[in-house]
Amino acid sequence: MANTADISFVHLGITIDHLQNSISIFGFRIAFYGIIIGIGILAGLWVATSDAKRRGQDPDIYLDFALYGIIFSIIGARIYYVIFDWENYRDNLIQIFNLRAGGLAIYGGVIAAVITLTVYTRKKKLSFFSMADSGCLGLITGQIIGRWGNFFNCEAFGGYTDSLFAMRIRRALVNESMISQDLLNHLIVKDGVEYIQVHPTFLYESVWNLGVLIFMLWYRKRKKFNGEMLLIYLLGYGLGRVWIEGLRTDQLIFFNTGIAVSQALSLVLVVISALVLIWKHRQIRLKSKGED
Repeated sequence: MANTADISFVHLGITIDHLQNSISIFGFRIAFYGIIIGIGILAGLWVATSDAKRRGQDPDIYLDFALYGIIFSIIGARIYYVIFDWENYRDNLIQIFNLRAGGLAIYGGVIAAVITLTVYTRKKKLSFFSMADSGCLGLITGQIIGRWGNFFNCEAFGGYTDSLFAMRIRRALVNESMISQDLLNHLIVKDGVEYIQVHPTFLYESVWNLGVLIFMLWYRKRKKFNGEMLLIYLLGYGLGRVWIEGLRTDQLIFFNTGIAVSQALSLVLVVISALVLIWKHRQIRLKSKGED
């Protein structure tokens, strides 16, 4: 392993000597963060429209919705992030519009997407839950890919670890506000270069979401009611986020309460979706027995 590498997975023997976070095209800097988000959106659209076609729906409806859903989801993701990280924007408001530096909160995007889909389906007289079932497959696909944007931005990592997947990052690449005291206590110096060694929580979440997606793709032919896939998404993604958010050093805190807002929201969604799933399946069983 090169002693002055930018990033390395120390126990896996993976080393990146120079982490490039952008490319230049005709003198214009394009961040890999944005490129990866874009790839995630396109992949998510393909998965959602493919599922819609499988179910006999018109995939063009999903493409039409995407024109609104993507725009408002990005706006919602940014608003959510800025609200709960206001201290870093209050004295430099122009940075609110600097999306190339990162700062999109997934739950803000999900909330905006739900609101947009609600309005869209009412105007078009379509089933919200039917569209949401295909849409959430695309959403979690986008999340699987999009998390790798955090890798290139050297963000969304956890506290110190020396586990198998421990990731060592050159300190100079990291926003100092994301470096906890615990990481400073375990600071590593190699040939005069400072490193922090962290949980790669972006990787954990990407792999967790892949597992959720695989289950959803397996289960979709067995679903019992419209909206069930949405509830499974909220339950599956929320469970992983409750765990992973607890590891992160850059948690968005609910107005100085010490409560990690995304972790708390995940827990609420897990409980609600689990209860609704149990209730709906119980209703279906009772109805089936009544018909017998």
